[in-house]
Amino acid sequence: MLSIERLMCIAWPAFLAACMLQGVVFAVVDPMELEWFGRPLPWSRQGIYTAAFFLFWGATALASLMTVLLSTRRGDRPET
Repeated sequence: MLSIERLMCIAWPAFLAACMLQGVVFAVVDPMELEWFGRPLPWSRQGIYTAAFFLFWGATALASLMTVLLSTRRGDRPET
């Protein structure tokens, strides 16, 4: 099980990376011009920003989790 400290070491950098990624992507892309299978998305601009942010946060959190798991030495891992 992950401790609160490790969880925050994963979630906080992922949050900051998602904020940066959100700013960079939507500085270039207009969310109202996005299409899904050839059709415009039926969401509002704010809905697209929100969904994209959580997608970015999830992806960067997964990358941070993999880094923590792969950098943990075998003796430091808690028994499951």
